[in-house]
Amino acid sequence: MRYRGYWIALALVVFGSLAALAAFVPRIDSAKPPIPERVVGPGGALLAGPGAIQRGQNVWQSMGGQEVGTIWGHGAYVAPDWSADWLHRESVFVLERFARDEGASGFAALGPERQAGLKARLAAVMRRNTYDPSTGAVTLGAERAAAFRANAEHYGRVFRDGNDAYAIPRGALTDPGRLQDLAAFLWWTSWAAGTESPGSTVTYTQNWPHEPLVGNRPTGAALVWSVLSFVLLLAGIGGLVWYQSGREEHALRPALPERDPLFGLAPTPSQRATVKYFWVVAALLVVQILLGAVTAHYGVEGGGFYGFPLAEVLPYAVARTWHTQLGIFWIATSWLATGLYVAPAVSGHEPRGQAALVNVLFAALLVIVVGSLAGEWLSVKQRLPGDAWYWFGHQGYEYVDLGRFWQLFLFAGLFIWLFIMLRALWPALRGTAAPAGAGRSEAELAGRAGAPADSRPLLLLFVLSSVAIAAFYGAGLMYGKNSHLALVEYWRWWVVHLWVEGFFEVFATVVIAFLFVRLQLLDVHRATEAVFFSTIVFLAGGILGTFHHLYFTGTPAGVLAVGAVFSALEVVPLTLVGMEVWQNLRLARARSWLAAYRWPIYYFVAVAFWNLVGAGLFGFFINPPIALYYMQGLNTTPVHGHTALFGVYGMLGIGLMLFCLRALRPGAAWKNAPLAVSFWAINVGLSLMVLLSLLPLGLLQAWASVEVGTWWARSSEFLQTPTMNALRWLRVPGDTLFAIGAVILGWFVLGLKTGWSLERRGRVVAPGSTREEEPGTAARVGEGGRA
Repeated sequence: MRYRGYWIALALVVFGSLAALAAFVPRIDSAKPPIPERVVGPGGALLAGPGAIQRGQNVWQSMGGQEVGTIWGHGAYVAPDWSADWLHRESVFVLERFARDEGASGFAALGPERQAGLKARLAAVMRRNTYDPSTGAVTLGAERAAAFRANAEHYGRVFRDGNDAYAIPRGALTDPGRLQDLAAFLWWTSWAAGTESPGSTVTYTQNWPHEPLVGNRPTGAALVWSVLSFVLLLAGIGGLVWYQSGREEHALRPALPERDPLFGLAPTPSQRATVKYFWVVAALLVVQILLGAVTAHYGVEGGGFYGFPLAEVLPYAVARTWHTQLGIFWIATSWLATGLYVAPAVSGHEPRGQAALVNVLFAALLVIVVGSLAGEWLSVKQRLPGDAWYWFGHQGYEYVDLGRFWQLFLFAGLFIWLFIMLRALWPALRGTAAPAGAGRSEAELAGRAGAPADSRPLLLLFVLSSVAIAAFYGAGLMYGKNSHLALVEYWRWWVVHLWVEGFFEVFATVVIAFLFVRLQLLDVHRATEAVFFSTIVFLAGGILGTFHHLYFTGTPAGVLAVGAVFSALEVVPLTLVGMEVWQNLRLARARSWLAAYRWPIYYFVAVAFWNLVGAGLFGFFINPPIALYYMQGLNTTPVHGHTALFGVYGMLGIGLMLFCLRALRPGAAWKNAPLAVSFWAINVGLSLMVLLSLLPLGLLQAWASVEVGTWWARSSEFLQTPTMNALRWLRVPGDTLFAIGAVILGWFVLGLKTGWSLERRGRVVAPGSTREEEPGTAARVGEGGRA
C-alpha cells in the first residue's frame, strides 16, 4: 500500500489528539467553579436565591451574551469585560469601606503604609473561598454584601437606562427580577475570577483577569509554559525545515496540457445548480462587511450611526451577531457549494435527481440563514416568550449564536449535504468512476470526465474530511440551556476551532488538490503526498491547540500546559508558506490558458500570505499564556480574528467560488479589471484596517492591561480618550476600501449571469461545444449569460 505510512500517521494524530482532548472533559468538570445555590450576607441575609445565577446566565444569553461585552475575556469589545469590571468595582468599594471604618475620609486619604495594609486585607478577603458544598451557599462579609448590592444597582442602571459608551441602548432589559438575576450571574463570573480554588493559591480562572488589588497576577505555570512554547516553536521549525529539505519538491507535471482540460465540457445539472449558492455567497459577503462597518462605528457613537438613532432598530448586539454569523454562513456556503460541484467532477457520475437535492439543500440553507437572523433580532429585543429565545433566538455564544432549533436544522442540513456528496462519489469509491484523460468520450462531453484512476487515496481524504465537517458541527449540541459556562466554552471551541479552523481547512486542501489535478497541472501521486503531509502536520498541532482558547475559562492548569505547547506547534507548518506562494504563482504562469484561472489562484496566494501573517504572526502573538493573560478580550484578538478568519478562510472561500464559476464556463472570457480592483482593494483594505486601527488599539490596551489591569484596558474611561477615538476613526480608510472591493466582487459575480462581467471580445465556448467560437460571437453567448 503506497500511502500506508501516511494513513497510519494520520490515524495516530487524529485519534490520539481527539482522545487527549476528550480526556480533559472530566478534569474540567471537576475543576470548574461551583455555582452556589444561594449567596448570603451577614446574618444569612439573602443576596441571590436558588437558581438566580443560572437564570441570570439565561438572561445574559437571551440579550446577546458574548455579543455584549465579554465574560472571562470572550465576546465583544465595546462594553467592558463584566467579570473584570465587577471585580474591580467590588474591590474599590470594599477598600473605601475599610478606609472609612478606620476613620479616614477615603482610601486615597491614607498614607502608603496604611494603604498597603488595607490592600493586603482586601486580597485575603476577596480570595478566601467561602463556598460550602454541604449547603451550596457562599457567605459574604458585610463589606462585600454591600458591594454586591451597589454593583447590582449600577448594572441595573446600565441595562435599564442604556449606556452609549457601552453601545447598550435604553430599555435593553427592564424587568426588575431579570435585572437582579443578571447581576447575580455577573457577580458569579467575578467571584470565580477572584476566588482561590480549593487546595490552591490560584483562582478558578488561573488568576485572570489581571487585577493587582486582589493579587491576580500571572501564575508560574503561565510563565514557564510560555517559555517552553517558544522553545518548541523554534525546535519544530528547525525539524520541519530539515525534513522538508530532504523531500522531493511538489512540482508541476513534466508535460502540461496545451489547452484547458475543461474546455468544451458542459456542466452537469447539479453543477449548474450550485451557481445560485455562489450568488448568495457574494450577497452575504457584501452584507457582512456593511454590518462590520456599522459594528465598528458603534465604538465611537454607541447610540447611533452618524446621528441617526440606529440602535433603536439595530442594536450593537444584533449588528455584531449578524456580522459574525454571516461570516460563518457565506464562507461555509462557498465551501459546501464547492464540494457539490467537485463531487460529480471527481466521480464522473451524476445520480438521478442530484440537481433536485442540491436545490432542496439550497432552500433549506436560505431558511436557516433568514430564520436564525430574525430570531436573533427578536431575542435581543426581548420579544420572544419563555424559553423561545433559546430555541429560536439567541444562544448568546459567539459564532454559535443561532437558536438551538436552527442549530439542529443546520446540523441536519450538513448531513443532507454529505449524503448528496456521497451518492455522487459512490462510483469513484467503488472504483467504477470514469477515468480522466481517456480521450473525448461522451462522458467528458457531459462534463463527467472523472478523476484519475489512481486518485482513490485523495478521494478517501476528501470523503473523510466531508464526514468530519458534518459530524463535528454536532459538538455545538453537547451543551444545553443550563450548562455550566466552563463546559459550554469547551464544546463551543470544538465548533469554532476544530470545525472551522480544522476540518474545513483539510477539506479545502483536498479540494484544491483535486482541482489542480483535474486541470492536469499536478501529478496525482505528488498531490496526494502533499495533502497527507500538510494534513498530518497541521492537525498534529491544531487539534490540541484548541486549548489555547480555554486558558482562563474555569479550567485546570493542565489545559494551559497542553494549549501552550500545541498552539506553538500550530504555527510550525506556516514556515513553509513561502513555498506554497511560489508554487501557486508558478501554476498561474505555467501555460497561457491558465490566465483564465489567474484570480482564483491569486486568492489562493492571498490565503497563504494571510495564513502566515494572520494565523501565524498575529496568532502566536496572543497564544502564549503569558501574552494572552494580559491581552485576552482586547483588540489584539480581532487583529488575529480578521486576518485569520477572513484573510485565510474568507479568501479561500472567494478563491473556491471563482474557481468553480470559472470551471463551469471555462471558455467564457472574463473581464479582468473588476477582479483585479476587488482583489487588491480587499487585501489592501484588510491590511489598512489592521495596521492603522485594530493593532494600535490592541497594543495600547495591552500596555494599559499590564500597567494597571484588565478592567482599565476595557473601561470606557480609557477607550473613550481622544487617542483611542482617533484610532477607531482610522478604520474608515481601510474599511471603505475593503467594502468597495467586496461590492465590486459581488457585482462581478452577478454580472456573470447578466453578461456584463464577460468580455464582448474574447475566447468563448458555447455550452456543450468542443470548439472555440469566433471572437465576434462572445456577445451572443454572453447575453443572458449562463454562469
